[in-house]
Amino acid sequence: MEDREIVFEQYKLYVELMDRVSERRHKTNNYFLSLNVFLISFLGAISVSGFENLNFAWTFCASVAGMILCYSWYRLVKSYRDLNTGKFVLIHKIEECLPLQPFKDEWSEVGKGKDSKKYLPFTHIEVIVPTVFGVLYAILMIWCLFKIF
Repeated sequence: MEDREIVFEQYKLYVELMDRVSERRHKTNNYFLSLNVFLISFLGAISVSGFENLNFAWTFCASVAGMILCYSWYRLVKSYRDLNTGKFVLIHKIEECLPLQPFKDEWSEVGKGKDSKKYLPFTHIEVIVPTVFGVLYAILMIWCLFKIF
């Protein structure tokens, strides 16, 4: 095998590994989204239960847990973003040894993620979801504190 073929095989393997990281990232997002939907549903169910003191305690505890969950989710999203950024840097370096540079050219075509009219990176949208849930939990927690005091 000549050097170019070896580089191409390494390139294919690395692109596949990057794709697997993206799959894990999507599964992680689905997991956290499911947990948050369950938690919000739980809070909705106890809010109609009729036990007022129990509602406030459960709502407060679930809100704190939800905020911790959202912070963990947010940090994981940022971690996956950083990992993918590193992987794309390496993919661009490997492409310098190949006749075509599809990832590097595509990234240039979409303005390198700096022009939201051309392309808005998924991570920029992705971090909004845990933030929205976190704000919702914070509002619920504050509401509980005002009700108790």
